[in-house]
Amino acid sequence: MDDFGKVEDNSIVIEADRVRDMIPHRYPFLMVDRVVDVRLNESACGVKNVTNNEPHFQGHFPSMAVMPGVLVVEAMAQTAAVLVVATLGASAEGKLVYFMSVDAARFRKPVVPGDQLRLEVTKQRNRGNVWKFTGRGVVNDTVVADATFSAMILDK
Repeated sequence: MDDFGKVEDNSIVIEADRVRDMIPHRYPFLMVDRVVDVRLNESACGVKNVTNNEPHFQGHFPSMAVMPGVLVVEAMAQTAAVLVVATLGASAEGKLVYFMSVDAARFRKPVVPGDQLRLEVTKQRNRGNVWKFTGRGVVNDTVVADATFSAMILDK
């Protein structure tokens, strides 16, 4: 066990309560249930268990619930934020992460209640407080979305 979570197979697993310590998002906008396979300064995989009782499903779309694509990208960004905090250490906990850009976002298949959405993010580079990532959402080994995005880490 380290400061962030348990170590399994040379990678870090960060459970839900620790995710909430690391990033400031809260229900209903916390889009990551846990983060697994964290490789500091390299990559991480967030896990989102998509359930029927999430508020966006009341209006998107009531007759056939589909998780909005922008929320899939948000979940990628939250996974990336956990990776950044794990990489930078405890002094980065609770800092705000602001999107700067989202490029080449593609939504290939709908994400629906009952899916387990895996959010695979890989750091491309960072300069100072600006970080760039590629990310993809995966359900049952099928890529459902992908994007390149950058974010700036700021104090509250």
